[in-house]
Amino acid sequence: MKITKHTVDYVANLARLNFNDEEALKLSAQMEDILAYMDKLNSLNTENVIPMEHVKPVSNIFRKDMVSPSFDREQILRNAPVKEDGAFKVPKIVE
Repeated sequence: MKITKHTVDYVANLARLNFNDEEALKLSAQMEDILAYMDKLNSLNTENVIPMEHVKPVSNIFRKDMVSPSFDREQILRNAPVKEDGAFKVPKIVE
């Protein structure tokens, strides 16, 4: 695909970018190089290559769920300035 100055101007307009003529010509040449490299990559035979998400194998390490006793509710609520129905009572902030 040939990238022209017109194409660069069109994309720049969509992206709300401003380039002068010299910059637009330089960008069109750089985009041509990028697309040529992509074409080179597309020509590679990847038929027997397994797709991967990471360069190194990654696996999640999960801890086992362990049931343990919680704090006593009354002990926790001893520090509450105001409590109601076994919970902290706080001022209403949303109307």
